[in-house]
Amino acid sequence: MRSGGGRRATAAVAACGFLVTMLAACGGQRTEVHHGDVPRPGGPSGTARPSPSATPAGVPGVGERLWSKVPAGTRQVVAVYGDGKDSPDSTLVLYEKRGAAWQVTNSWPAHNGKRGWSIDHQEGDERSPVGVFTLSDAGGLLDDPGTLLPYTQDEDAFASPYYWDEAHWHDFDYVIAIDYNRRRGTRPDDPTRPMGQEKGGGIWLHLDHGDGTLGCVSVPGPAMEFLLRRLDPKEKPVVVMGDKAALRA
Repeated sequence: MRSGGGRRATAAVAACGFLVTMLAACGGQRTEVHHGDVPRPGGPSGTARPSPSATPAGVPGVGERLWSKVPAGTRQVVAVYGDGKDSPDSTLVLYEKRGAAWQVTNSWPAHNGKRGWSIDHQEGDERSPVGVFTLSDAGGLLDDPGTLLPYTQDEDAFASPYYWDEAHWHDFDYVIAIDYNRRRGTRPDDPTRPMGQEKGGGIWLHLDHGDGTLGCVSVPGPAMEFLLRRLDPKEKPVVVMGDKAALRA
């Protein structure tokens, strides 16, 4: 448990589109999580095999409209399948391309915005933006765990405000910036908003605290460490995120 006296709220204000005055940032009361079925390669049963001549177009559950936005050459996709448009519960799956096929590397329970998802995210709407976004920069309160992404360690910038509930004190031990309305190649807490402040920003992958966020995607600590060590800039990693209906559309 860290001392509250030395904690500063600088970057935590930006994370998840926070305002420092919002004590419940990235959370509320804990709720039990029930995850729906996540699409698997080969169909719901996972037993079907593609014919030798088949060339999978993309990862399961993602329609052509969104998949067409995945950059050419991408070989790592972090897919976030939201349970519903207004649900804070989701499942995160890491897919990696092997030859012509996408394979599941790992998956974890996750949380998104406490009010669900939006195709037109606005600052303060407590929803996560639907879309395809690159993953290019990481950081956190803790030392670099061995990531290949550019990493900024800063005990002050990534410390949660001392007056936040204890459940949130480790939210930003590790973060990966989701490149929504931000300038790539900068530290995750960079305040630049290319589309304007009203479109929000500071959308991150970060550690889970047991319930919904103000726009970020949160996963358990072991998942964050795994992603940080696994994601490789040479593989052009992206996150494809949204509620399941929006992903299929």
